[in-house]
Amino acid sequence: MKFNDYVIGEYYRTDSIQLSKKDIIDFAKTYDPQYMHVDEAKAKEGRFGSLIASGMQTMSMSFKLWVELGKYGEDIVAGTGMNNIKFIKPVFPDDKISVLAEVIDLAPKRNYGGIVTVLLTTFNQNNEKVFTAELSALISN
Repeated sequence: MKFNDYVIGEYYRTDSIQLSKKDIIDFAKTYDPQYMHVDEAKAKEGRFGSLIASGMQTMSMSFKLWVELGKYGEDIVAGTGMNNIKFIKPVFPDDKISVLAEVIDLAPKRNYGGIVTVLLTTFNQNNEKVFTAELSALISN
């Protein structure tokens, strides 16, 4: 979509993706090797009683789902920021997550499209909010 095609208040729903125990452990071993993500026995004794996905994985998967929806397409120039990132509820093995993206701001740039800001809200299979972030990107016209 071109910058001028976005409208504040529009919503877009992504597909969902399921995170297996292996997905969680493999990601965490590389990017966030804390016990609650990689050590099942120790995680069972922890606050959540189970392995949980890294917040970084939840954020990455949310972004992946948004991008795969195809709204940016070839018109995206670059990401410009993420703000107000909140990890609200843990994502457990076999949870299915999906994203609701709402256009919350449009900032035209002289001679070159503008900045589109979307609020990504990620839900699990029980429609419980697990993550939110404001994502901004420069989009051409």
